[in-house]
Amino acid sequence: MSDTKTVYEGAIMIRGKGTGFVAHPDFTEDIVVEREALGFALDGDIVEVALKKKVLGRRQDGTVIRVIKSAHRELIGVVKERQENGQTIKFLQPDNRRIHVRPLLPEATANDLGMKVVIEITTWSQPALDPLAKIVETIGRAGDHETEMQAIIRSGGFSKDFPESVQQAAHTLYETKEKIFADALADPKRRDVRGVPTMTIDPADAKDFDDALSVRTLPNGNIEVGVHIADVSHYVIDGEPLDTEAQERGTSVYLVDRVIPMLPEVLSNDLCSLRPNEDRLAFSAIFEMTKDAVVTKAWYGQTVINSDKRFSYEDAQKVLDEQTGEFFSELTTLMDLSRLLRKRRYQSGAIAFEQPEVKFELDERGAPIRVYKKNRTETMLMIEDFMLLANREVATHINTIAKENNRDLAFVYRIHDVPNPDKIEELATFVHALGYEFETNKGIVEAKSINKLMKEVEGTPEENLIKTASIRSMAKAIYSTKNIGHFGLAFKYYTHFTSPIRRYPDMMVHRMLRRHLDGSLIGQKETAKFERVSIQCSLREMEAVSAERDSIKFKQTEYMMNRIGTIFDAVITGVADWGIYVQDVDSLAEGMVRLATIKSDYFEHEAKKYRIKGQRTGKVYLLGDPVKVKLTRADKEERQLDFELIEEKSTPK
Repeated sequence: MSDTKTVYEGAIMIRGKGTGFVAHPDFTEDIVVEREALGFALDGDIVEVALKKKVLGRRQDGTVIRVIKSAHRELIGVVKERQENGQTIKFLQPDNRRIHVRPLLPEATANDLGMKVVIEITTWSQPALDPLAKIVETIGRAGDHETEMQAIIRSGGFSKDFPESVQQAAHTLYETKEKIFADALADPKRRDVRGVPTMTIDPADAKDFDDALSVRTLPNGNIEVGVHIADVSHYVIDGEPLDTEAQERGTSVYLVDRVIPMLPEVLSNDLCSLRPNEDRLAFSAIFEMTKDAVVTKAWYGQTVINSDKRFSYEDAQKVLDEQTGEFFSELTTLMDLSRLLRKRRYQSGAIAFEQPEVKFELDERGAPIRVYKKNRTETMLMIEDFMLLANREVATHINTIAKENNRDLAFVYRIHDVPNPDKIEELATFVHALGYEFETNKGIVEAKSINKLMKEVEGTPEENLIKTASIRSMAKAIYSTKNIGHFGLAFKYYTHFTSPIRRYPDMMVHRMLRRHLDGSLIGQKETAKFERVSIQCSLREMEAVSAERDSIKFKQTEYMMNRIGTIFDAVITGVADWGIYVQDVDSLAEGMVRLATIKSDYFEHEAKKYRIKGQRTGKVYLLGDPVKVKLTRADKEERQLDFELIEEKSTPK
């Protein structure tokens, strides 16, 4: 770092009541920007920051000089009002809690109160004052199912609707599908594997089938397993309207009641989807494996397949459990191989981070009438095992080609960095407080130590809590043209090859793999473009995950609204000065028990011990403890639940 450099660029994150943080590779810690120094910056903006004079013992402070690129063309929230100097002021309460301003709406009327709206900032004259804004669209009444879902979609920058040019392009592809298919069959590079027993195994409600598996025993006793992936890139051409739109979206988004697809449904659910008993174009990784699940040979290329059977996870599991039914022999072979692959993966250091997921049953109005944990069948794990195998082997094959030709090959990897040592030390302190051993060396941790911890907490009340804390201590997996391996999976080479219907990076991987198989060089200019798109796709993925979580939290809160006064079994998931956070074990809905509501004693927060303790009785409530709680309040708008503790321990710890 230059001693004279005092101005830096970066994305600002604004947290709490308005403190900003700007990450920069020249600093080990983020530059801190206090609220009064934010200028006109909002969360997510690209800003220019001037450093303040360094104060010994403090992190580096900075001041925003200017906003280089705004992250918010519009804001979404609820119209509210407040009294100020004897006047009634209408303003926007943003849905995004990281937006620290409350834009004023001078043109809003009484009819706008309580409505979820889209606004644009019109004037922002002084950073210390809230900006002026105008309503550009009314989505609907806050709290209504469709209003909230649309707001979540819009806030993430997603849209169910496609531009007319994109719809037309998809329609044209569908109309000319016979010719496209005939031309594909005439390609001597494309292998015909329609005679091999092939099946898809997906969720029962799936409509887009990205992947299929084929399996047969070879004359030498080895087993051939084909991982066949929808050949989306054969239809969606780089740079054309369909591709440009897919790149902008980056990913499909899965909310509780709908999918926002990356591609028009005529492609995602029909033309590209590997539907049963229909000829389909695929990009395949075909492995010859020993009965010990060791890959001895592999072939990569475009194929034509015909899936013999569409299984749901449950249907395939039933065949295996009852040891009879269609494709019992093939499913048994695949399951035997997958168990060996999984065992070997964990022995190599892959981390078992699986967490429970919730699913909702909605009525015709979209109201949740049931919420339950998804049943994780072993057939789900089996499909994951073969997708992981294909992703790893494709990335490894690229490295092999590069070595054989003595040059670097441009490619898009899925990478996962080693954890930040400070976060690992925090995790170690946390799990030690819960009574578990966790071996680290100055913040350096081996995957086997994390796996040992995961095994120990399995089946305990604090299992989900410790897994969540462990995941939060990890780096985020991202896309990049620069390979550093995948820490969580313990893979040296890894990519995303298996879901091009719903992930744009997979489409890039298909195109790049085809070119490398053909010996076509990818230059530096193209590689730079792939890196830019990889960064964009990583950001879109995070926005999609955020939207999915928002929709789940909204439905959990709505589900709880009709259960005020109900008693729940819960686990303590957080401890703070003002209360304890608890999570219902069935719905996984999280809320708070405020310390002031615990009448039996005066409880104090002991932060270093992750607990609260009663002054008089010595009663202790520790992170991870099972408790019984009664729901007292559910606020849909704020997505907040309040509980009261109804069962307390009789003995101090």
